[in-house]
Amino acid sequence: MVYAARTMNQSTTTETANLIEVRTEDAPAPVGPYSQAIRIHPGQGEASGGLVFVSGQIPLDPKTAKLVVGEIEDETRQVLANLKAVLEASGASLASVVKATVYLTDMSLFPRVNAIYAEAFDSDPAPARATVEVSALPLGAHVEIDAIARC
Repeated sequence: MVYAARTMNQSTTTETANLIEVRTEDAPAPVGPYSQAIRIHPGQGEASGGLVFVSGQIPLDPKTAKLVVGEIEDETRQVLANLKAVLEASGASLASVVKATVYLTDMSLFPRVNAIYAEAFDSDPAPARATVEVSALPLGAHVEIDAIARC
């Protein structure tokens, strides 16, 4: 687990928030100019706890950097494993996810993806979620999931 701390000014306020870039070798490296996740650590005097914003995860095997090939269930399991790895590197977990977005290239895959998703997010209450169909995903993936979690 590696944290790269950077402080940035928020454009909407005059205060400075601590934004921490989260990086882990247990999930695929980003395939573009973005971070695996950004953790917002509250400043002194702010409410305790923070949030982590996890970038969309696709079914890349972090060891080989290759797309997992197989059924949509296999892709979804790898996506969730990658999501879990980034969450854990930030000090969060799947159980602390408050919002997820699922991107599918074919909405007919929804019931199969949903079954695997339900196995991973079995806490009560389940996170808020949106599922959208998109025309394409990076590297030819069929599913991508991003998340916001408490940390």
